[in-house]
Parts: sequence; C-alpha cells; structure tokens
Amino acid sequence: MLQNSTSRAIAASVEVASNYGINVSEPQILADAYSVRVHLQPAPIVARISTITPVLRYPIESWLLRELSVAEFLLAKGAPVVPPSDLLPSVVHNKDGLFVTFWQYVQPVSDVVPESETVGKMLAELHAVLRDYPGKLPLLAPPLNDIPRGIKRLQQIGNILSAGDLDLIQRTYDSLLPKLKNPVGSLQPLHGDAHAGNLIPTAKGLLWNDFEDTCIGQAAWDLVNLDGAGRKAYGDFPEPEMLEIYQKVRQLHAIVWVYALSPEFPDWVEYVRSMLNDLRGC
Repeated sequence: MLQNSTSRAIAASVEVASNYGINVSEPQILADAYSVRVHLQPAPIVARISTITPVLRYPIESWLLRELSVAEFLLAKGAPVVPPSDLLPSVVHNKDGLFVTFWQYVQPVSDVVPESETVGKMLAELHAVLRDYPGKLPLLAPPLNDIPRGIKRLQQIGNILSAGDLDLIQRTYDSLLPKLKNPVGSLQPLHGDAHAGNLIPTAKGLLWNDFEDTCIGQAAWDLVNLDGAGRKAYGDFPEPEMLEIYQKVRQLHAIVWVYALSPEFPDWVEYVRSMLNDLRGC
C-alpha cells in the first residue's frame, strides 16, 4: 500500500510540474512517511505531496496554504527559511486526489544535527519575526485537530487499541483540554513543530523548514522539543509553567497520531509504544 501511495505521489508531482514546462527526468525521494518529498531532478524543486496526513487533517488545503503563507512572509522579512519554488505558482495543487506544494531545493551540506543551543537561539529569532505575521492562524492546530480526530478514528477502527487504552487517552485529553482551549497569557504565531530536524544545514546556513503545523499559541509549545540548554539559549519566555502541560500534550499527540495512522504507516508504532506505557503508568 505504501509503495503504491508513493508511486502515485511521484507521478502526481511530476505531472503537475510538467504542465508548467518543467522537465523532470530523475525524481528522487527525499522523505517518505506521512507525506512524500521528491526532488524533481534536474529542476531545483522539491515537491511535497500529502499522502497520509489528510486522513486526520481535512481539508488539508488549509494547512498547506498556511504553510505557504507563513514561509513567504518569513522570506520577505529575511528570515532563514526554505522558500516556496518560484518556478511555478505558489499554491496548493490538486492532482488525482493528492495535494502538492513545491519548494526550492536546498542542498544539505551536512547530516549533523544542530546543537540545542543553536536551535534555541534561532527559535527566539524566528518567534520575534513571526509576531508580526498578519494572517489568521488557528489555536494550537496540531493537538486540537489531530487528537480528537485520531481518537474518533481509533474508536471506529476498533482493533488497534483496547477499550481501556482508548478510555485512558480520552480522559487524559479531556483533562488537558481546558488549559489548551482557554489559554491565559501571551499568544503568538508559532512554527508548530520546532525541532532540530526541521533545520536544514546549507551553504547559506541553517534554514527552517516544514511549517505545516504553524499555529498560534504560547511560546512554550515550540520549546517542548528543546532540552534545558536549548531553552536557556532561547531566553526568557512567558508562562514557563505551561511547559509541563505542553509536554504531556505533545506525548499524547504522538501516541494518537501514530496509532490512528498505523493502518497506513505502521513504522513508528514501536517508537510510541513506550509513551503509551508511560501514560498507563507501567
């Protein structure tokens, strides 16, 4: 199934690019998980095709449009981001039921993960620019969308998690929900999934990538993925007490996301099994 989905994704991205006069002779898969990223060689373009994420994120076009809008805003402000491709329209393309966006290909110069202090410093700089983003963003879109839709899907499928586990997940979400939906304190536009893996080392320096999860919330949501050194490098941030709450939400989000999409992509179930055990108190 995964192989068929990937083949469809490549074919769709190549056909859209070809319709705009772009020659693609050697499409190269850069990533293949919940979405597919393809370098449309020899063109300096990366196609991002949403294959599995639309199962929980619908309509997916709204997520991808936000990503393009935020990236274009940051680019105009001189922030270090991977830009949308300027070789074809910067819109969400629909081909054979798949949704595709196109990005400028940037050549990684290293596979070394950036140090936490570097990520923290860059995140503080990114947040400073994002505060001026004029567009409308949803409140904490990743957990407030994905968790309830993921729970519903798990209940409908019925044979992935036990009734006891589903009840535990629902009760945990219900207990966290009031503090998520009714935040007290400063809110601002966020990357949404800020971590070292979403920084690409290039000849021009580190570039932020993957703004699909962009949303509005407290800065602590983007700081959850940093360790103490990274948070120290970020500097002071409002509502540090939200960090522990957001850590629990991140964990719950990962559990629900991976299990709910495991029929299509089972590769990460083993990774989150320990998180579910932690939630159970095992």
